[in-house]
Amino acid sequence: MKLIIGLGNPGKPYEYTRHNIGFEVIDALAKEWNAPLTQSKFNGMYATVHRPEGKVILLKPLTYMNLSGECVRPLMEYFDIDVEDIIVIYDDLDLETGKLRLRQKGSAGGHNGIKSLIQHLGTQQFNRIRVGVSRPPAGMKVSDYVLAKFSKEDAPIVTDAIQKSVAAVETSLKKSFVDVMNEFN
Repeated sequence: MKLIIGLGNPGKPYEYTRHNIGFEVIDALAKEWNAPLTQSKFNGMYATVHRPEGKVILLKPLTYMNLSGECVRPLMEYFDIDVEDIIVIYDDLDLETGKLRLRQKGSAGGHNGIKSLIQHLGTQQFNRIRVGVSRPPAGMKVSDYVLAKFSKEDAPIVTDAIQKSVAAVETSLKKSFVDVMNEFN
């Protein structure tokens, strides 16, 4: 069983913001797979999908970004999912908007959602898809920037990044994550 986790913040004010790119990818997967996130457990919304490659859970933690691990860890334990069978999708300030970077391990890099996951999972070694959102303009607070919506100019780039992330997840169900990294990085 695989667990695909999109990080973000719940609620209307956060929809379509840079920090919610993980939620956007999960929504795109749910739409493509015709699997609405209607189940809830451990303060998260999820869908269980039966694919030819096996069972997959799509998850959006509703704990707010900084507490994502509080949802993910108990859900992994409940469904008996190993850490090597998860993929976490989230925004990255250090990548140009729309650029993807897939990794199997690493530090939080200042990302509070990833800090929470590392703390609750007890490891930095988990698969991730980082989606670039670029750095804020000079003088703008990072928190204001990541909680702002993408510009109209960035919209097609972000849509493309979401579709590439969906393709990376789908490919990961058929190939090793190393192969997926080589294909999508």
